[in-house]
Amino acid sequence: MAKKIKPELSLAQIINMSMGFLGIQMAFGLQNGNASRILGNLGADVHELSWFWLVAPITGLIVQPIIGHMGDNTWSPLGRRKPYFLIGAVLCAIGLVLLPNAASVTQMFAANALLLAVIFLAMMDASVNIAMEPFRALVGDMLPKHQGTIGFSVQTILIGIGAVLGSYLPDWLTKLGISNEAPKGYVADNVIYSFYVGAALLIIAILYTIITTREYSPEEFAEFEDGKAIEKKQSGFSDIFKDFATIPVQMKKLGIVQFFSWFALFTMWVFTTSALATHHMGLSPEDTHSKAFNDAGDLTGKLFGMYNLWAIPFAFLLTPIAKWIGKKQTHALALFCGGLGLISMYFIKDVNNLWISMVGLGFAWASILAMPYAMLIEVIPQKKMGVYMGIFNFFIVIPQIINGLFGGPVVSSIFGKQAMDYVVVGGICMLIGALVTMIFIKSEDETPKEIEEEIQQVHF
Repeated sequence: MAKKIKPELSLAQIINMSMGFLGIQMAFGLQNGNASRILGNLGADVHELSWFWLVAPITGLIVQPIIGHMGDNTWSPLGRRKPYFLIGAVLCAIGLVLLPNAASVTQMFAANALLLAVIFLAMMDASVNIAMEPFRALVGDMLPKHQGTIGFSVQTILIGIGAVLGSYLPDWLTKLGISNEAPKGYVADNVIYSFYVGAALLIIAILYTIITTREYSPEEFAEFEDGKAIEKKQSGFSDIFKDFATIPVQMKKLGIVQFFSWFALFTMWVFTTSALATHHMGLSPEDTHSKAFNDAGDLTGKLFGMYNLWAIPFAFLLTPIAKWIGKKQTHALALFCGGLGLISMYFIKDVNNLWISMVGLGFAWASILAMPYAMLIEVIPQKKMGVYMGIFNFFIVIPQIINGLFGGPVVSSIFGKQAMDYVVVGGICMLIGALVTMIFIKSEDETPKEIEEEIQQVHF
């Protein structure tokens, strides 16, 4: 059987298959902007926050390679990746409802509210990972390699829209008259209702992708692989370790860049609320129940919404910039801007001007979500797309785990619980990531012809 080239997909088809990511990132935006605030409302100290946040990268470390492996070996009437979208979305929606209500659930089961919140957070993270990894693999499944950048750029745009909605929801509800004050030991109503809205929209977005997207069959994949069919039989989970031992060199080098990028992002997500409360609003690190602290939480959500909002236009620009200066240069420039953005938060005293910091972070976020994956899918085999995407997640979660273990104690013992100092450390790490990108990542694959083919796929 002669090898068949994958057909190019239209922009509408790419949007349809990525729409579920909008719902996932709405959930992710709600979590990123409010998890530290919820844990603080329930009694967590600033030095404990990074430990509680460890559930996110640990679940990702375990779940994503397994889901990727299972997806590579799944052939169901619903599809190859779509069963995992649906399962992950339903479980995540349940987690969204339960997390902000941990204190109320505590009264029913006589449990510790903070412990229950961490359990619900772990449930949410595991579910998000079940749904998220197959979306990355789906781009590799459905698109020819020269459409990879546009595929991940569309995902980035939808990610940005979803994250903006999730990040701004608590503040919007506050303006509608819903209270953002949290009684001691409870979570504010504006956060609770935001999580309800996020759960509903998550389910709707995932169902939209499932209904509008048809995955290729094993026989069709065979035509794209020189007639060699992708086997339907299940392989053992031990194969994940074999696959890890044979990952491409380019993936290892990209992994180094990912380490510094995601170390910085984790720092921002965990400590921004405390950083704003202490550095900009002059609160004590122990003051986690006042209206001012919850105002800092609302501001954090708005700022996170801003960098996601800025990521949307930058996602449109990634491919033209890559044509002009190259993929790795584009990614290095974006990380450099992101590093400056984080560092600038220390020096910008007026909270009304912190949007300036979010511009650089928006550029970095857009590139982090697209460029490493666009470079990655060119060097991994089709039949291993899911498991390699899951393994690549190791380089995202390991820096978060390291940061989670040591970040809190560093903030407490070295920086005197002044979290903004540690946010600056995150910015420095992003600058290092930019330098590593320029030194270690090869760009032989970026010939002018291939870049031009990529640009021709953009029909915005």
